[in-house]
Amino acid sequence: MYKIVKKEKLNPTVTLMEIEAPYIARKALAGQFIILRVDEEGERIPLTVADYDREKGTVTIIFQIVGATTEKLNAKEENEYIEDFVGPLGTASHTKGFKKVAVVGGGVGCAIAYPTAKQLHEDGAQVHAIVGFRNKDLVILEKQFKECSDKFIIVTDDGSYGEKGLVTDALKKLIESGENYDEVIAIGPLVMMKFVSKLTKEYGIKTVVSMNPIMVDGTGMCGGCRLTVGGETKFACVDGPDFDGHLVDFDEAMARSSIYKGYERKEHEETCNLLKGGRD
Repeated sequence: MYKIVKKEKLNPTVTLMEIEAPYIARKALAGQFIILRVDEEGERIPLTVADYDREKGTVTIIFQIVGATTEKLNAKEENEYIEDFVGPLGTASHTKGFKKVAVVGGGVGCAIAYPTAKQLHEDGAQVHAIVGFRNKDLVILEKQFKECSDKFIIVTDDGSYGEKGLVTDALKKLIESGENYDEVIAIGPLVMMKFVSKLTKEYGIKTVVSMNPIMVDGTGMCGGCRLTVGGETKFACVDGPDFDGHLVDFDEAMARSSIYKGYERKEHEETCNLLKGGRD
């Protein structure tokens, strides 16, 4: 059992939790993930390590409430426990040896982009962070990004905060102003990563994306997280989650990600009704 030592609502649909997990905190690196179960009968879901504190022995996760399991997880409070918390899994992000990197985050994907930006900053790189949200109410981790970024740009689709536009608009502006990046790292919705990669390919800038497909066991055995990268089949849980954005078949990944959306929505609604009934 793993204790929830902190819970914070970042926006109406996104929650931060700090979990007591000293063995994972001791080894976790930026880019890696954990797999958790809320209770004995729960499904296994992967969540990226958003931060860790080796001295306190805690690991921070940030999740969006989109399905039954995240709804159950969000119902937990501080000093309560979750059943399983396994990791760190996956290959850590490569953050050493860079002079200047652009880190592009979209929506809840910023929770994954932040630890990478932080590690790049600690490793001596100049970090330009571009983060995008639909509107002001959905903004998360602004203070944290500012602390580890030499240049920080926030954009919103409706212009309610920061600059109006898309992350690709802001990135293109920086590139055309003369910024030379060793690498661009894009983390967020598949469609966002697709168009960031399409943009950077035009300028010949190496681009890494973090893929989070359907995942079950996290060890490469089930094949649920398979992707096509450069014409070859890869498994996000062991070969990734970071991949060359110019080689990922995003259209295939988007098609596969939508397979269970109807089922997920139904399970979410049933869980919401169950939890609401339990509170009455």
